[in-house]
Amino acid sequence: MTPEETSREQFVGGVYAFAAYFLWGFMPLYFLTLAPTGPWEVVSWRILFSLLFCAILLTVTRSWGKLFAILRNRRLVFWTIVAGLLIYVNWQVFLISTLTGHVIEGSLGYFINPIVTVLLGVLVLKERLRTAQWVAIAIAGLAVIVIVIGYGAFPWIALLLAASFGTYGLVKKQIGPSVDAVSGLTLESLWLAPVAAIQLGVVAATTGITLGTEGPGHTALLLMAGVVTAVPLLLFAAGARRASLTVIGLLQFVAPIMQFLTGAWLLQEPMPLERWIGFGLVWLALVVLMVDSVRHARRGRATVIAP
Repeated sequence: MTPEETSREQFVGGVYAFAAYFLWGFMPLYFLTLAPTGPWEVVSWRILFSLLFCAILLTVTRSWGKLFAILRNRRLVFWTIVAGLLIYVNWQVFLISTLTGHVIEGSLGYFINPIVTVLLGVLVLKERLRTAQWVAIAIAGLAVIVIVIGYGAFPWIALLLAASFGTYGLVKKQIGPSVDAVSGLTLESLWLAPVAAIQLGVVAATTGITLGTEGPGHTALLLMAGVVTAVPLLLFAAGARRASLTVIGLLQFVAPIMQFLTGAWLLQEPMPLERWIGFGLVWLALVVLMVDSVRHARRGRATVIAP
């Protein structure tokens, strides 16, 4: 591939990744339009309709063979089960935060996610951190302490979102390219289908199922849950294969920034001084982390180019 073709591929990858994060940034607004449907019912339909949408994609692209090949590999099956459980926790906590007036705290979780990813690299993969990365982790830890003490509430939503999605990324790293995006989401949704069915049963027995009871517009939006879930994931997969890790790392803040603005500006969620200080420390940690990543990437390229 020529340098021009490589540059064009990376540009296209950046566009795909930006589109994915941009759509993820709109997620809170989409799920808020599903009221009065509660978070447990929404997640259940999200799982089942994602499974249906992926099955259609596999049929259209004639990719069932890839899925069956994965099912013959016990290691891959195990990791897709783990990935499914982690993404379930992430989806459920995200829906609870969105539908209970905690969009800002949800955005904090995705701001913290890169730092959690770095920390997991140390704890699980035994990677060695550079000084700037340790500084970023320390600042992020201080931010959590400030929020807990100053704001008077433990940010469990943010930490659960960051931990579940960060670990989900680690599992995806273990799987590698052996599982393509569509097959992976199909299997993750398949393993979660019994959980979704049980949740719908509980919802039906308590508050009642809302699908089809709130008008055609609401029904159409709820039926779109599978597409809304799958499309950003597929765009991200396409972008991650083409764009550099540095570009992906910088673009990942598009979604939490949009979610933060949604919570603070559109939904008017409270932002007392203590919370601003906590968020400010997290943003400072991210600046330290990103500057270090860019410098390290440039140093690596210079090493490769040097004769």
